[in-house]
Amino acid sequence: MSEQRWEDLIQNLISSGILKSPQVITAMRKVSRDKFLPENIKVHAATDCPLQIGSGQTASAPLS
Repeated sequence: MSEQRWEDLIQNLISSGILKSPQVITAMRKVSRDKFLPENIKVHAATDCPLQIGSGQTASAPLS
């Protein structure tokens, strides 16, 4: 995942009124979702939906 795609997601969440807290915005800019995903799905980290991570579990969507 590119840093630009992650920033685009953050900007989209801000523009849509979902992401409002300056502290959360700062945290999301410091630590992207791909750090918590298996290697084979990291490319989808900036997708705003839950991602299957195995064993019937998902990584939650960023905020929506």
